[in-house]
Amino acid sequence: MDEIVKAAMAKWPHVPDCRGWLGLDARGDWYLRDDACQAAGPFPQAKGSRLRHDKLIGFIHRNYAPDAQGAWYFQNGPQRVYAALEAAPLVLRLHDDGTVVDHTGESLAPREAVLDEAGWLYLDTPKGLGLVHSLDMALAAERLEGSAWPLVEVASADLPARYGFVRQP
Repeated sequence: MDEIVKAAMAKWPHVPDCRGWLGLDARGDWYLRDDACQAAGPFPQAKGSRLRHDKLIGFIHRNYAPDAQGAWYFQNGPQRVYAALEAAPLVLRLHDDGTVVDHTGESLAPREAVLDEAGWLYLDTPKGLGLVHSLDMALAAERLEGSAWPLVEVASADLPARYGFVRQP
């Protein structure tokens, strides 16, 4: 967490949480959801405006974490901004050298692979459950064939309870 964020939290400890204004889609993109977008429906039905500012995205990534109930947020100074999740709290990229990196840039060591009824592939990591990015499915298939991770099938609706996260905080 950024030092400036820690200082703001200490200075203003009772700032209310923010919900409904931020979403993370299945490709690892962040969306800002204003009042009109929120009125149009839940995320991802009504996504909002895709964030494109690299420094803002980097700030979100450095300060992104789960709370005790598994709802993911980013600490924006003294305020927690909770994220609605299209699929999972993390979006994972696989690299040719065998590494797995989440959308925040952190390298992770998967424990198992998870397949849902729609054919979406997730990896369970020590940081949390991550959806494998759609562009990396061929590489994921090679690793599964090579027994890189045990594979389990889990219904999409059961993923949050089984892996301890909240899709719509």
